Amino acid sequence: MLHDIEPHVYSNAFHPRASQPGDVTLCFCEDGVYLKNGEFQNFYIFCGEEAYLREHYLRLLTGKLTGGPAGAFNEHRFSAETLTPESFSEALEAMPMMAERTFIRVDDVDLFKLPEAQRTQYTGLLSDIPDYCCVVFIYDTVEFKINGTMKKLAEAVKKNACIVEFKRQSERELAAWIARHFRAAGKDISDELCRYLIFITDGMMTTLGPEIRKVASYCTTPAVAKSDIDAVVTPALKARTFDISNALAGGEYERALSGMRELFAMQEDCSLILGAIGSQMRRLHYAKTIMACGKGQDTLMELTGLKSYPAGLTMTAARRVSEGFCRSAVELCLQADRASENFCRRAVELCLQTDVRMKTSFDDPERLLELLIVELAQEARRG
Repeated sequence: MLHDIEPHVYSNAFHPRASQPGDVTLCFCEDGVYLKNGEFQNFYIFCGEEAYLREHYLRLLTGKLTGGPAGAFNEHRFSAETLTPESFSEALEAMPMMAERTFIRVDDVDLFKLPEAQRTQYTGLLSDIPDYCCVVFIYDTVEFKINGTMKKLAEAVKKNACIVEFKRQSERELAAWIARHFRAAGKDISDELCRYLIFITDGMMTTLGPEIRKVASYCTTPAVAKSDIDAVVTPALKARTFDISNALAGGEYERALSGMRELFAMQEDCSLILGAIGSQMRRLHYAKTIMACGKGQDTLMELTGLKSYPAGLTMTAARRVSEGFCRSAVELCLQADRASENFCRRAVELCLQTDVRMKTSFDDPERLLELLIVELAQEARRG
């Protein structure tokens, strides 16, 4: 399976951000395990939104520590429902069997939101982890953030934990990673199509992995074409609403309405659809303003955080609409009451008005969104 990638695939391209007291940088060794001075740490915190990399390195670490004949006896797992200071203490005291270390994994427990009495207990336990233990706290659905007001616990975490943050990879790193995997499957892919694939999957490696495999299996030629990607990849919500917004900007109102109805059929949340369309209308407004100031795509990417492919599409769409359209679109999304002669402002107003209606009326949210598309189309014609 594609997610079971050999460590060398990442060793030169992907480095989670690791922090250690005293500015000690962790290194990535040949077998894929984070070490400090060639030794395992006994307390790690794995966090960050790129779950693909986090799970990959976690598997490597787990395999290294529990791969012996008595591996199951040396592994202890806890969740928010099962972890207590007493059970954690017992796991710390359990000696390894036919191995050098025990492995203790704790999933989605926010240490800083525990009751005060428990925080005090964990402060002591985490400050004195035995050398034969390796403890990993994994923050997946829970955000990791040190609360400085809880000074003793915060100090214990900062002093003893190796914090490894798995951030989203840059577009350039992801494009190179995608190309390598297509080459491994005997296919070539252009850099532009790599960036397109990143865009329609929202750039998460967890999603990209299976989609790469699907495209490689579907493609019958040596080089991947855009039609191969479009045939088998399911676009993320952001990409779909991006397309709806750009269809509006290009005067393709039937395509915009058709795209909206496809989202309804997929049972996407109406408030998320509205939020995504409103965000893209704001980006159109920014792009129009940037162009008026003599700036280009790089400025839009810096201002909005867009990657190069969607930024390029937004700049192209902004050239097709008036400044009025952009401001109208944004204001419609923001539910402003005042009218505006330009589209960008009116579009934002319409989106905001729709948001208020969805929250305060008994009208069907899908009907309100369809009405929004019609109103935006009317504003575009005026613009």
